[in-house]
Amino acid sequence: MSPQRKNIFVLGLDEANLPTLNAVPDAGGYRFHPLLTIEELQGGEVSVADLMDRARAVLDAHEGTVDAIVGYWDFPVSTLVPMLGREYGTRTTSLESVVKCEHKYWSRLEQKKATDALPGFGRVDLDSDDPQPPEGVGFPMWLKPALAYSSELAYGVKDMTEFRAAVETIRKGIGRVGKPFDEVLELLDLPPEMEGVGGQVCLAEEAMTGIQVAVEGYANDGEVTVYGVLDSINYPDSPCFLRHQYPSTLPPAVVHQLHEVSERTIRQIGMDAATFSIEYFYDPKTGRVSLLEINPRHSQSHAELFHYVDGVPNHHRMIRLALGEDPVVPGGDGPYRMAAKWYYRWFGEGTVREVPTPERIAAIEREIPGVRIDMVPSEGQKLSTVPQQDSYSYEIAHIFTGADDEEGLRRKFDQCVAALGLTFEDTAPGGRDVKAS
Repeated sequence: MSPQRKNIFVLGLDEANLPTLNAVPDAGGYRFHPLLTIEELQGGEVSVADLMDRARAVLDAHEGTVDAIVGYWDFPVSTLVPMLGREYGTRTTSLESVVKCEHKYWSRLEQKKATDALPGFGRVDLDSDDPQPPEGVGFPMWLKPALAYSSELAYGVKDMTEFRAAVETIRKGIGRVGKPFDEVLELLDLPPEMEGVGGQVCLAEEAMTGIQVAVEGYANDGEVTVYGVLDSINYPDSPCFLRHQYPSTLPPAVVHQLHEVSERTIRQIGMDAATFSIEYFYDPKTGRVSLLEINPRHSQSHAELFHYVDGVPNHHRMIRLALGEDPVVPGGDGPYRMAAKWYYRWFGEGTVREVPTPERIAAIEREIPGVRIDMVPSEGQKLSTVPQQDSYSYEIAHIFTGADDEEGLRRKFDQCVAALGLTFEDTAPGGRDVKAS
């Protein structure tokens, strides 16, 4: 008699991640169940109480065990995982540790206790008639809400004119995610430095320079382990990602420093039984490492990259931790030495035409070995209607490539863009909203 398959409920389970979930070791012993859709979780006005009720209805109707509740998206998924885990007895990190990562101001206060690898930062008073930059934070700087999706409402500003324009835009939009974040903060015993801060707060941070890099790891039984470092490369003269590339090409001494800062900071935050992804800047001119932000979950954007290079998607560690099993896997067992996730973007308004069918995309993937393509907009969709975009561009497609060198990664990306053959109508030139510094 074969052993019973374990029931794993995935918040926001989407078609793009289903193949990589099914590619984890021992996937035959798991049964993946969708728990709420991305549209339910992140569309329109978010209500944490309503989402909890909807999730409970699904879990209570399930005939069988609930062995794990997991997720790889930002708020509210990241907070629902520990909230539901506490009710249904599944293994997760604490809600407080998640919020300490996601609330950008609280996170900075915690990071400061563990490392000096931080930019100058402070709060901006959105209720003031004449908001000013915090003392000690100079231009150029970034303004961002305490919490947002995919850099939504995050603006680089280089003078007071751009500062005021960004503040006004953030004021208008901060409540969509800030109000439900307040619901979560009310569930916690906040330290004195967080009394009265709330979820609808704006943070100002000095701009960081250099090479952007991501560190992935996990905390388990009090031990913190880093398993991957990736380079994040932007479009020229833009704050928008062109690609994530694994493994990092940074010098070993810098990678070691990133490991050390990450491990110390996660211990300070108090995460356990969970994956994390931390973004940094490394300035080769000064040798300085600066921590950008901590995500209390691994990056689903990187799953295919780890699969290409290590032979195991990073989803594997999330699942094993949630089940209380050993998350260690060997590295370098994949078919390629390097991998990248490319962001095919459009930097102005437009309407997408001739979007390939799923059958055509499958044919392209067969014709070009070591690639996977996920389209973002639909046929005839106006780009400004595509949800969860950053403040400066629109994502058209995510293109994953595996190769033995960087030239091979780039060649496969170019081949995919050409094969997609997308056209745009009703275009409007230029970037969006406040200009990047």
